[in-house]
Amino acid sequence: MPLDTALNANAVTATLNYLRRTPDQAERPHSFAYAPKNGMPRTNMVAEPHELPIHDIHAEDRAFSLNREGFTVVTHQSAVTDFANETQIRDLYYPEAERLLKQVTGADRVVIFDHTLRRRILCLEDNRAGPRQPATRVHVDHTAKSGPQRVRDLLPDEAEELLAGRLQVINIWRPINHPVYDAPLAVADASSVPFSDLVPADLIYPNRVGETYSLIFNPVHRWYYVKEQRPDEVLLLKCYDSRTDVARFTPHGSFLVPDALPEAPTRESIELRTFVFHKA
Repeated sequence: MPLDTALNANAVTATLNYLRRTPDQAERPHSFAYAPKNGMPRTNMVAEPHELPIHDIHAEDRAFSLNREGFTVVTHQSAVTDFANETQIRDLYYPEAERLLKQVTGADRVVIFDHTLRRRILCLEDNRAGPRQPATRVHVDHTAKSGPQRVRDLLPDEAEELLAGRLQVINIWRPINHPVYDAPLAVADASSVPFSDLVPADLIYPNRVGETYSLIFNPVHRWYYVKEQRPDEVLLLKCYDSRTDVARFTPHGSFLVPDALPEAPTRESIELRTFVFHKA
């Protein structure tokens, strides 16, 4: 049963895909970030759908914070006029994002190490050769192991000095071109997710193996989204924090709005993955 029925008045009931986990499952969960040539399936993970209330952040009478819930929403107008233009993304959007994160977190340094464009295309499987489809299984991008390891991978000469201070891995998620009507991003209140519900899973690339968390179902999880999120509404969500007294891992995943109008444009979005460093 919901922990607080008063919250449900402003919630949409929709499907979130968890990891189906059985006690006798021996094989470690894994997915390939590419199509294996030996005919192996892309993943051994099986989705377990659950119909859950997902609460509209707009309707809440409180603020959400990166330290407490693991996410927050800020208003920010970008100077980018064409998110299909890679040069604009790197020359305009990256510096904007760095400034925004420093302002919100008080960080000493921000390093953007990845970005992904997504566009929902009906009846098409995810395709890494072009714009990605929304990620439909709830997950966390980094783990207690892979957060620091990614710094060592990408900033090897500075890693140990940087890791002596506080490290956060924060994603910046923004709709582009129009609001999101059909496939918004759901984020869990990290304080409602016991660490035991997070299951390490391998993400296999041609040249390395990363690690993410999948999520097993627990009725105490609380989920939120931004209804019809606008391009100037930016969702910041934390995928790792080296501090252990704050929210550290924020599960998230896309869901389909049950009553979305069929003529509405489908979701388009951009997400940045960033290291946020604080000196020791």
